[in-house]
Amino acid sequence: MAKTVAGPEIERLIQLLAKLPGLGPRSARRAALHLVKRREQLLAPLAAAMAEARDGIGVCSTCGNIDTRDPCTICVDPTRDHRTVIVVEDVSDLWALERAKALNAAYHVLGGVLSPLEGIGPEDLTIRQLIDRVEKGDVSELVIAVNATVEGQTTAHYIMDRLEGFEIRITRLAHGVPVGGELDYLDEGTLAAAMRSRTAL
Repeated sequence: MAKTVAGPEIERLIQLLAKLPGLGPRSARRAALHLVKRREQLLAPLAAAMAEARDGIGVCSTCGNIDTRDPCTICVDPTRDHRTVIVVEDVSDLWALERAKALNAAYHVLGGVLSPLEGIGPEDLTIRQLIDRVEKGDVSELVIAVNATVEGQTTAHYIMDRLEGFEIRITRLAHGVPVGGELDYLDEGTLAAAMRSRTAL
């Protein structure tokens, strides 16, 4: 059993930091030490920002994004095409698409993907809320932007089946060769998807 070299408060800080994605025990120790050394410049503002986030941030009742307002900033933005809805697995995917500035549309966060092995069914996701949005008649196109995994594709097919019969255009992200990618470095699955999704020049 490893000896503790710091007081219980610092040990608790290390343990909590170690629970963050991408931080193991060693990285958490380094981060905690850095924060403690720079208490005034980093630790105090970080603690204040976290308290504000805890008290002020919630989940948007329309799309599932996280924000300090409900509906969120994206949902109330009048410059967006709200008739086009991009369906994503998680908020991190929404943020990635926003950084890319690829499409100025609305969003719908599923909260995950269907995974029978992990016991995640349709009732565990926001698929019902998505169907409700479509049933209201305010959506003309759904862009299915889930990850290219087996679970992601299963979820996409399930959503398409549930929306069969609606007058709505359903599209999905193209899968294949990334911009600037070299064929020799790509895996076989990516190359096969790129070949299937080939377009005319």
